[in-house]
Amino acid sequence: MDFLTLFLIYLCFVLTTFALLCICSGRKESFLARSASQVLSFVIPTQLQGVTQRALHRLFHTRSCLFVVLHTALQAAVYGEYTWEVFVYCWELQFHLLLLLLPYLLLAGNMGCFILCSRANPGIITKSNHASLVKIYAYDGVLFQKGIVCPTCNMEKPARSKHCSFCNMCVHRFDHHCVWVNNCIGAFNAKHFFLYLFTLTAMAATIAIITAAFLIQVVLLSNMMHGSYIDDQGQERAVEILFLIQHLFLTFPRIVFMLGFVILLTLVLGAYWCFNLYLALTNQTSNEWYKSRRHGCCHHLTLQPHDRRVVYKNIYSKGVWMNLKEIFKPPTVLERKKK
Repeated sequence: MDFLTLFLIYLCFVLTTFALLCICSGRKESFLARSASQVLSFVIPTQLQGVTQRALHRLFHTRSCLFVVLHTALQAAVYGEYTWEVFVYCWELQFHLLLLLLPYLLLAGNMGCFILCSRANPGIITKSNHASLVKIYAYDGVLFQKGIVCPTCNMEKPARSKHCSFCNMCVHRFDHHCVWVNNCIGAFNAKHFFLYLFTLTAMAATIAIITAAFLIQVVLLSNMMHGSYIDDQGQERAVEILFLIQHLFLTFPRIVFMLGFVILLTLVLGAYWCFNLYLALTNQTSNEWYKSRRHGCCHHLTLQPHDRRVVYKNIYSKGVWMNLKEIFKPPTVLERKKK
């Protein structure tokens, strides 16, 4: 294999690993970070463990442009392979031009959403807007209780807010801190993140479909499925799927690697986007969903005796349409007073 092939293999491995991190990147002590620390403690000398832990803390628990750079580099690698090989081959096979340009249109939309999500104010709570933000949501008495003061910001926490240890600030309707956009996801940029995740998933799915269509077209034109080959024992066998995949890999190694990667990425991002769609439809944040698992869920909240745990109820859901509207048009104090 040439250097570019090996480089793409490495990039695919790295992005697949870090794509999983996106799901749990908003937690102060993410599962992946803890697992990485435990694994490295067995293979790294004791003298270097302190340095390793500080490096992991800086990587996973402080704001950094590293993931933004990684995101851009990997996206450029995928689109470079698509442009230089897949696009050219498909054009020669007379694929429709609009279909071939669709990934670029999605890329333009994705970059726009990325910039808005990264640069927008997620809902930083300051002394000047605290009095207004504290009136927007009611305290549910379980996840959010009145009178809790943030020890860092020295302000009472409004309902549905949380102090972000990455950014060192309290965020209104805090969802999570996304390392890929290097910003918190809160009330005022949740819509940008939702569209960013959707376009990212659509990009991967579109490239996967076009690439798979190209490889299928190659197989059909070569009439390989009706052929045969000689195995290691010298016997003639009909072409099977595994042999076909091996042949395509040897003929188009970078394209096959990219196809496998974008299919996996589509599944991971698609599942994560569906989870975010569920949260939007039920008017929950990732932070609230994660914290509610510890209290259990039910359709009503009753006063429990002291010897029984309190059961959590989502009091913020107002129906599917109103929940979606709240994502794209966050409520103001005046809107809440009218209700």
